[in-house]
Amino acid sequence: MSLVKIIISLLSIILSASPAFSFPTAGKAPQTAEDAFFPEVNNVRVESWIENLEVPWSLIFLPDGRGLVSERPGRIRLIKNSKLQEIPYFNLNVASIGEAGLLGLALHPEFPLKPFIYAMHTYKKDDSLYNRVIRLKDLGEKAVFDKVIIDKIPGGKFHNGGRIAFGPDKMLYITAGETFEADLAQDLKSFGGKILRVTSEGSIPEDNPFKGSPVYSYGHRNPQGLAWNNEGILFSSEHGPSGEYLFFANDEINVISKGGNYGWPQAVGAAGKRSYIDPLIVWKKTTPPSGIAFYGGDKLKHLKGDLFVTSLKGESLIKITLKRDGSRYEAAKIERWFSDDYDSGKYGRLRDVVEGPDGFLYFLTNNKDGRGDPKPSDDKIYRIMPK
Repeated sequence: MSLVKIIISLLSIILSASPAFSFPTAGKAPQTAEDAFFPEVNNVRVESWIENLEVPWSLIFLPDGRGLVSERPGRIRLIKNSKLQEIPYFNLNVASIGEAGLLGLALHPEFPLKPFIYAMHTYKKDDSLYNRVIRLKDLGEKAVFDKVIIDKIPGGKFHNGGRIAFGPDKMLYITAGETFEADLAQDLKSFGGKILRVTSEGSIPEDNPFKGSPVYSYGHRNPQGLAWNNEGILFSSEHGPSGEYLFFANDEINVISKGGNYGWPQAVGAAGKRSYIDPLIVWKKTTPPSGIAFYGGDKLKHLKGDLFVTSLKGESLIKITLKRDGSRYEAAKIERWFSDDYDSGKYGRLRDVVEGPDGFLYFLTNNKDGRGDPKPSDDKIYRIMPK
């Protein structure tokens, strides 16, 4: 037996013997569809669109065709006429440590009438790390600070969540990780391990599930993706454990219900416990998923309605075809694009995927995030177009 296995075995005995400790309930993968690998994908072509970025995290498009992309060290970059502008659109002093830094971006749903951009970032205060969402005012070539929307979200070197997006209800949704403090996910007084919901001004909606709280759902470990389908149902991606309680992998796609408890750290995978909502998909091979998007355009008609998921360590763009059985969703097909195994892919680590105003799909690489293998001109934004 290897030294690592001996240590794990001893830890298991010690922890299970402690009266204050209980292992999470482990569950299976709920989907029947198996992953299929597609190193090359028929009917589409991929082209490099923007190059030489530094750990891009989030991409949004403005109605006039401009694009904005966040770089984790603290810059928002402007893309105009498909060209990356040299001067940053906005510079922000962030705590760029590990997975922390400048993260998600979102556009006000009434832009340009209300010309606001939202950004989530990590900062340090008195030796502690926090996350907050701020609002910027668009001035064309640059932006200026407007106000803080929500503050004092737990921050850490790891597990900051970081995705923000406006839903069909024009409310701002925010994914917040538990910063490797698993118990925060079940603590309704903490913002950690939650999906939060606030108005565009930062106030708490009256119809939130917990009165006076921005918490919308809880029991999350490190959620990093938000997307609504054409029926207005919210889906989220979430990273599974990387050794906590001796569990690994179990990365998830969830259908999010108002006030729902998704189990972490009491449940891993589809545990089938009445108190918790089971995931739609669980990957038993490590597939930390980040940004997600439903494709709804006409330029790639054969993909309409499919959910696209970016994978970091899995280095693939995952296409999920869903089917509905009454009020439940199921995964009919799961395709891993640009990869022929669970550990490597043609474009490396992928962080975000969005549909552009031109009807094409765009995805970001994260090969300079300290865990990847940077290729020439990385990091990049790629565009998927019809072949």
